Amino acid sequence: MFTTCLMMISDCMVLARAVGEEDNNQDNSQVMVTETEKSCTQKYIVKNYFYYYLFKFSAALGEEIFYITFLPFTYWNIDHSVSRRMIIVWSIVMYIGQVSKDILKWPRPLSPPVVKLEMRTNAEYGMPSTHAMAATAISFSFFIATTNQYKYPFELGLVAAFVFSTLVCLSRLYTGMHTVLDVIGGALISAVLLMLLYPAWDTIDHLLLTSPFCPLFSIVVPLVLCYNYPKLDYYSPTRGDTTTILGAAAGATVGFWLNNQYAAPAYTSKSFQPGFPLVTSTMVLVLARFFVGILVVLLTRWVMKSVILGLLGYRYKFPIRDLEAQRRLEVEVPYKFVTYSTVGFTATVIVPLLHELLGLM
Repeated sequence: MFTTCLMMISDCMVLARAVGEEDNNQDNSQVMVTETEKSCTQKYIVKNYFYYYLFKFSAALGEEIFYITFLPFTYWNIDHSVSRRMIIVWSIVMYIGQVSKDILKWPRPLSPPVVKLEMRTNAEYGMPSTHAMAATAISFSFFIATTNQYKYPFELGLVAAFVFSTLVCLSRLYTGMHTVLDVIGGALISAVLLMLLYPAWDTIDHLLLTSPFCPLFSIVVPLVLCYNYPKLDYYSPTRGDTTTILGAAAGATVGFWLNNQYAAPAYTSKSFQPGFPLVTSTMVLVLARFFVGILVVLLTRWVMKSVILGLLGYRYKFPIRDLEAQRRLEVEVPYKFVTYSTVGFTATVIVPLLHELLGLM
């Protein structure tokens, strides 16, 4: 499978190549510039904009913008149990992947010869590719969970999951952020973890919904993991990203438990009836739920980031715009964790209550 993908890349998707000063006479080509953290520049020519935007978009499917939209959408409009399983798998897989990076310490591809189209995560190590891990975990956990809830062609779901994960994996090669081994390793690790977690899905889900210790466990364990994240000799965004993921999962998990204990019957797993016929009125309802919900989620995220950062700045005596201070352990972990646990809680508790208030149930 990956041999075929590599052949496709080599034959059809060599979409960007580095150019030196001697290429400045190519006036008819659009030259795009990206700056590294060391203030040097890379120049490259886009040969095929279809593949360029396809894989830039595919790479975004492994970023926060996708998680903060797709996972809540699933909870609000598709199935609570499917959403819970995806979040459980996603958080466990991503934590293991992020920690593995900083333990193995395998470098990313050198540039040159590759051209890196992304710089935000360039300071991270490369093995395994957490984009590949997340894409594999989310797509196949969604596929496996929905096959038990909905009637649709098995082959169609399998192909959709495969295409989704493959596009994200190939995007990491195209953007120059990972080697083939990074991507293969990430996909395989995610597949193994998914197979190990699948038999325990129902048990974990039952405990998350019914155990009186669930809220305490959901907050304390992720916090301990974040504060004891592997230390590096230099700053890497992996700890912050891991804290973001675990915080969001923690807040959502508390929300799952609270809904099952106290919320209206329509928001408990016992009475929730999955599935929506694809008719116009229902599609309007689905879109209304999504846009109302995502607006509240993004507003919560913005408010909490401002408030928590302000409180931490006051506590530790640093200006709010001081990026170096924000990278300190005692600042970064509570800043990210409190912000995104609130986002997760809002998505699973506050937004459904608002939907009920607005008649969007």
